[in-house]
Amino acid sequence: MIVYDREGNQNKKGINMLNYFKLILLIAAAVLITSCSTDKAFKKQLIKTLKENPEIVFQTIKEHPSEFMQTVQGAAQNAQQDMAIKRKQQEENELAKSFEKPLKPVITEKQIYRGTKNAPITIVEYSDFECPFCSRGFTTVEELLKKYDGKIRFVFKHLPLSFHPSAMLSAQYYEAIALQSPKKAFKFHDMIFRNQSKLKKGEAFLTKIAKDLKVDFKRLKKDLNSEKVTLKIDQDIQEAKKFGIQGTPGFVINGIPVKGAYPASHFEKIISKLQAKGKLKL
Repeated sequence: MIVYDREGNQNKKGINMLNYFKLILLIAAAVLITSCSTDKAFKKQLIKTLKENPEIVFQTIKEHPSEFMQTVQGAAQNAQQDMAIKRKQQEENELAKSFEKPLKPVITEKQIYRGTKNAPITIVEYSDFECPFCSRGFTTVEELLKKYDGKIRFVFKHLPLSFHPSAMLSAQYYEAIALQSPKKAFKFHDMIFRNQSKLKKGEAFLTKIAKDLKVDFKRLKKDLNSEKVTLKIDQDIQEAKKFGIQGTPGFVINGIPVKGAYPASHFEKIISKLQAKGKLKL
């Protein structure tokens, strides 16, 4: 597009201004696609402008490729930083609230656990056997069980994610084995997380573990899709959703939620806070 002045001469300044306008528009577009703007009017007008003049974007990209890349990268980084800050603030707010109104996971008499039954510290984990972050959570729990030996109880619950093909079946195997032997169920749990990459072999790997543990395999196959096993896993999933735990691993330590594969030190800080608030005595 060429811009002319009143005398009919080509206006160089007008060209520069037009390019400047296009660049500003492109920057706005980049911000729009990389952030969660709440300005609906701005979004609506920008989308309308881009629809009516799509050549502006393509022409500007051609004319200013390096500026375009810098703008997109910068906008993406800013958006990520903003999201991280908001997420951290949200977690801190939830954490503060949970000290006053702790979550209450259901732990029945039949629920299997590790550690001491009436321990002052209870950690409930909502996990996916195939999730790589859950293998980190496994390591963290091992550290905590050693550090607070005799003062901690660990309960393992399920949150198998749909995009992990072996997650649900692994959960079924765990619960079916638990009906025979809680001790063997936790051995099954440990063997999976220590050899998680072998889950790619599917049920063949789960079958091998079960046979190595010398469980009653005929009973195991019968129990896999039983009402007891199905109901238990579904109850775990629904409880996790109720607590706002959508990803894995998720934890609840004495009612305080921890969403993610945090190191043992993070749990130790929560334990110290609980003690400082008089909500825990060790």
